[in-house]
Amino acid sequence: MIDLHCHLLPGIDDGPTTLEVSLAMARCAVDDGITFTACTPHIYPGLYENNRAGIEAAVQALRTALAEAGIPLQLGTGADTHLAPDLAGGIRDGRVPTINGSRYLLLEPPHHVAPPRFDESVFTLMAAGIVPVITHPERLSWIETHYSVFTDLVKQGAWMQLTAGSLTGRFGRRPKYWAERMLDEGLVHILATDSHHIDKRPPLLAEGREAAAARVGAEEAWHLVRTRPQGILDDLPPGQLPPLPARPPVPERRAGFWQRLFGTA
Repeated sequence: MIDLHCHLLPGIDDGPTTLEVSLAMARCAVDDGITFTACTPHIYPGLYENNRAGIEAAVQALRTALAEAGIPLQLGTGADTHLAPDLAGGIRDGRVPTINGSRYLLLEPPHHVAPPRFDESVFTLMAAGIVPVITHPERLSWIETHYSVFTDLVKQGAWMQLTAGSLTGRFGRRPKYWAERMLDEGLVHILATDSHHIDKRPPLLAEGREAAAARVGAEEAWHLVRTRPQGILDDLPPGQLPPLPARPPVPERRAGFWQRLFGTA
């Protein structure tokens, strides 16, 4: 399996603080069946001032440490990139890394406030030749009132990345509900761990693949953790990768807690 969203680099953001924890996370990933991890620390202006050069240097140092420890995990580069003015310019100038130098960019929306004109920001990136991969939409507190924004963005060509643990309930009932709904409605392109630590948020992807397989089948679950992630690493255009599964109209669901509370379409 391939994990394209993981905070594995030590001391660079809110992920592991020491190399020892990074190595423990890497061992956990290998034991889980992950063969390749993209190191994607936050780029958050004013908080985590990371850039491509610094991330690449940190990845190379961790590669050396993995080799010395005998941990067979391949590493790539990237960033969990927050919205910022002229983000497309930062990519073009080489300050903001895409996933392993491809056309695909991890884009993290704000967690608690819907950004104004979010769809316009995404379209600006796509117009610049970037495929935004929107990270963990199921965990955003504003998905209830803006669900149609995500469905429309998928129709326009943006990609969605669920956190594997959301499908298994690691983040609670609410993210699990929205993760399952997006998966059922054919809106999810890849799964990733978004791991930050070895204890509370370990790099476990297999459990998410298995939970996805129970809902969409083993073939699509494999696309979520291997085929499409490999296509991203190979910088293939989206049209050359397995399309999202065509789904019949989703039958009306029984009014669960989150539907009764928010009632979104």
